[in-house]
Amino acid sequence: MTAVLHTHTRGEKPVLTWAIILAIVSLIAGWLGFGTLSGIAGTIAKILFWVFVILFVLALLGMLGVLSIF
Repeated sequence: MTAVLHTHTRGEKPVLTWAIILAIVSLIAGWLGFGTLSGIAGTIAKILFWVFVILFVLALLGMLGVLSIF
């Protein structure tokens, strides 16, 4: 039995996509007066954004040959 991994096509970046979605949810929730939900969504969006940045830098270093862990 072969495991099939989901590969993202069309240049999708799911971590960044979720960060943007949660940032928008945070803004809308804050505008509607849901402060707690807004804070939670904003915090998750910030965490996902930095995860994306770190993975991007690691991938860039790997492509340049500076980092050979991939």
